Amino acid sequence: MAATAVRYLRSVGAATAAAPVPVDPLPRPSLRAVADDERLPVDPGEFRRVLGHFASGVTIVTAHDPNTDGTAGPAGFACQSFASLSLDPPLVTFMVARTSTTWPRIARAGAFCVNILGAEQGALCRSFAVSGADKFAGVAHSPAPATGSPLLDNVPAWVDCRIQAVHTGGDHLIVVGRVEALGAATDGDGPLLFHQGAFGRFSR
Repeated sequence: MAATAVRYLRSVGAATAAAPVPVDPLPRPSLRAVADDERLPVDPGEFRRVLGHFASGVTIVTAHDPNTDGTAGPAGFACQSFASLSLDPPLVTFMVARTSTTWPRIARAGAFCVNILGAEQGALCRSFAVSGADKFAGVAHSPAPATGSPLLDNVPAWVDCRIQAVHTGGDHLIVVGRVEALGAATDGDGPLLFHQGAFGRFSR
């Protein structure tokens, strides 16, 4: 019907569109480069000091490396940058340094389990923060239900995920995981917190 109306208007000489009205262009903005002496570089030490005022939870991210070159088995690292991302779909995220030797093993697995640590698990966190050591020595764990990633015994909560996306973020990677299963203990002594370079606990 609309096409018929347009043909009729054209047949009787009616204009079907308004003629454009000329508009004076806006003045061009003055642009210049930022001089080196105008930049305010952030000192890495000051960056860490200030951001250290933000208290964070502590987790251990684990995976089962399927590699066939002799390094297959459990992999994991201590992580403070874990956070929930989306409810629908259920997504979580964590950040990992590009220099991490554990990340390639997690990436190969395509899945991971976030083990949320309790207030008394500071020693466990420290053991997973050491590079090159056998982090799983003496650490009891079982396969997480959806991905088979190591679920550490006695953690107050856990989130089992498959890798959905990986984004670049400066000297880190931003890993997004889709939640396949999760669980939490009905009791516990509260979360392990990290603040200004030291572990602490939450008290009401």
